[in-house]
Amino acid sequence: MDSSVPRPIALLRSALLPDGRSVDVAIDGETVSAVAPAGTLAAPAEETIDLGGRLLLTAPAEPHAHLDKALSADVIRPPLGDLGAAIVSWTAHATTMTVEDIADRARTAALTLLAAGTTAVRSHVDVLSGRHSAADRPATTEQALRGARALVQVRDELAGLMDIELVALAGPLAPDEQVEAVLDLGVDLVGGAPHLAEDPLADVDRLLAIAHRRGLGVDLHADESLDGPVTLDHYARASRSLRRDRQYSAGHCVRLGTLGPERLAEVVADVAAADLGVITLPITNLYLQGWQYPVATPRGLTAIQALLDAGVRVAAGADNVRDPFNPVGRSDAFETASLLVSAGHVTPDQAYAMVSDTARSVMGLPAAGPVPGRRADLLAVAATSVTDAVANAPADRIVLSRGRLVARTEVRRTVAAPAAAAAAVPA
Repeated sequence: MDSSVPRPIALLRSALLPDGRSVDVAIDGETVSAVAPAGTLAAPAEETIDLGGRLLLTAPAEPHAHLDKALSADVIRPPLGDLGAAIVSWTAHATTMTVEDIADRARTAALTLLAAGTTAVRSHVDVLSGRHSAADRPATTEQALRGARALVQVRDELAGLMDIELVALAGPLAPDEQVEAVLDLGVDLVGGAPHLAEDPLADVDRLLAIAHRRGLGVDLHADESLDGPVTLDHYARASRSLRRDRQYSAGHCVRLGTLGPERLAEVVADVAAADLGVITLPITNLYLQGWQYPVATPRGLTAIQALLDAGVRVAAGADNVRDPFNPVGRSDAFETASLLVSAGHVTPDQAYAMVSDTARSVMGLPAAGPVPGRRADLLAVAATSVTDAVANAPADRIVLSRGRLVARTEVRRTVAAPAAAAAAVPA
């Protein structure tokens, strides 16, 4: 991957918008300042990119990543399996990791996201307590901080290219003092996985209490099972008493997809009333869920349509990439969007909004896109429509972050002409 200095851009010429218009897009600093018919705006040549009719979109945002785990599968070589098996593989490997190892993988994963068009990432980072059970002695605080130190380092290194927000993933066995130490490093939000605790509701309350003390937002892994406890409604109700100038969201929410209609309606109503953002994670949950059902296997996604119908903001992310929790993944928002169409039964336009505009809303980011007044976080792709982009995921891409060119991928494809091939065949 070649590197270059981010270049400020003042004009994108000949862009195709999703509504079919051909336009020029002017940029003033970090902000889109004007959108006008193609060929009507001007700027210095060194600050202009001719898009040549490429489709111009809001750049994706990744609302739920695990940069500390990313790209570890080749080292761990985990067996295929469900969430429990993945946790066992990861926990065993985590004892061997150094800050440098974690940072190297995280940096590579983040830059891969950026090259594909994602200009903002929210990554969970494990509080590495080293405990398998409540009887185990926790790791030292310094050992527990390895992942957070690595990701804070990567966040700061890449600050001029992309926005990275970090969530302290405090498992039920992570001592409060270690969670606090991770937050002291500058981690941005409180997270956890209460559904894995012996008392899930008590763990929700514990994590919310830490967030309240620190004045931070919360993003929990919630109800990541097909038939386990439901904590989402408790979290939603409890969050309503917290500061409203912070972000509150829940990832996975798999259990919603298997609830009966009456219970589903109750939980969704609580989520909507709390304005809790929900983040569905199709690729990882399609992989992790349903191993115990060899036939009629559930999809493992949350109740997307019920949430949308209730006015809940539903974003989507890739979650894990090539680690024990998901052996594949391209770090590409178009992959996530395509899976949403196939497994979540939303339209391509809805799916792309879930990985871009809605993801940014759930993350608390300013609105972006080719609209005057919005942040100039933009993705141009060689496609004729959103459906075309989601279906084909063109590799040819131009990426702007805060009005600066930060990534460009150009593709040259050569295919032999049928007539020429036929003529070359001996008689």
